[in-house]
Order: sequence, then C-alpha cells, then structure tokens
Amino acid sequence: MTPSVRTASEAPAPLWRRAFDWWLVQVKHVLPPTIFFLFGFNLILFTRWMTLQEHGIPFTNFFAASLAALLVGKAVLVVDNLRFMHRFDGAPLIQPILFKSTIYWVVVFVFRLAEGLLHFLRDGGALGDFPNFLVAQFSWPRFLAIQVWLMVLFLVYVTAHELNALFGDGELPRLFLRWHSSEAKLTRRQRIRLLTRLNRLTKAVPIEVISEVGSAAHTELVGILRELAARPGDRGHTSVEHGNP
Repeated sequence: MTPSVRTASEAPAPLWRRAFDWWLVQVKHVLPPTIFFLFGFNLILFTRWMTLQEHGIPFTNFFAASLAALLVGKAVLVVDNLRFMHRFDGAPLIQPILFKSTIYWVVVFVFRLAEGLLHFLRDGGALGDFPNFLVAQFSWPRFLAIQVWLMVLFLVYVTAHELNALFGDGELPRLFLRWHSSEAKLTRRQRIRLLTRLNRLTKAVPIEVISEVGSAAHTELVGILRELAARPGDRGHTSVEHGNP
C-alpha cells in the first residue's frame, strides 16, 4: 500500500501546471527590476518635466518611461539566464557589481539602438541608410544622457541585489522595512550562538540519538530550531526562558 502512495505522490505535475509555475518564476524574476526602473525612469522624467515647466515647454513622456522599464526588465531576465553572468560569484562584491552592471548596460544599449532601427524602418528608411542616419540625424546627446542614468540605476539595482543574495533572500527587505537596527544586531549575534550550539550538538551526539523523540538531544534540537524560526523580538525572550546567554 505504501509504494503505491509514494508512486502517486511522485507523479509529475500536469503540463499546464509546470508551464504556469515556470511563467510565475519568470514574472517574479522580472518584477523587481521592472518596478525599480519604472520608479527610476519616471523620477528622472519628473525632474525634467519640472525644469521644462519653468520655461513653459510642454513635456509628457511618462508612458515611454514605463515601456522602457519593461524593456530593461526583459533584458535583465534574458541576461541573467546566461551562464557567464555568474563568472564573478564569490569574488569581492565590487567585481560582480561592476561586471553585471556593465553587461546590463551594454545589452540595453544594443536594444535601444535596435529600437531606433525599427522606428527608422517604420518611417520608410532603408536599412543601408541607417548608419548615415546615426551619424547625421540621431540625437546622440539625449541617447547618451539616458545611458549615463541607466548605468547609475544599474549600479544601485545590482548592489542591492548582490547584498540581498549575500545576506539571504528576503533578509535585506526585513532589515530595511521590518526590523529595528538594534534587533537586527541582536538577531545576528543570537543566530551565531544558536548555530554554534547546533554544530556542537551534531558533533557530540549521533544523529540516531538526536532523532529519538523525547531524548535530551532531540529536545535541545527542537529548542534551537524554534529559536532560529522565532521573530527577532521573541527570540531574546525565548533564550532567557531556556537560560541561554
């Protein structure tokens, strides 16, 4: 009876479910850079709009900023799936930050030129005339000014992404939005002590003994795991109750 239940539980999910799970993973990957650059681009355009308003010059291009954010989000998704993007993983943070920011910048540079080519062809231009158009009529100052801002935004985004990966996925938002700085420092010290206790326990006691429900080692293991899973404000209270320093 048991093997049949195990076989049924290990049956592959339907194709539509796997396709939906894959799509959901891609959306979660694209969403953070898209939201970040949507805010960044619109902030840049808002400051430009305020400057032009002072001189009575109309300016509305916020929809284009939203489309640009989607373009950057898509570029980040495509580039992150390339194997060489992990070349500097484990190196000092400055190396992966500069490397990934540069790759993102170059990819968006190419995408923006390709977008300019599509607009040129749509307006009736010939493919062979595009280089002359780039030299004579293309607005390079505006194009490069946007690229400079893109590099700044990429540096900020990649730095935040690498720090979040270093601390643990979701740890950085908790540090910024949920925990007080004093709680975070206390939590870090307590985690080190708990992991040290866990390491000593597994070295001193065989796994078979720890697995026995009701044994002293098993009780200590459960207590350590509960303290690791506790909220920052509750963890210190739990440690005091157990008499740990």
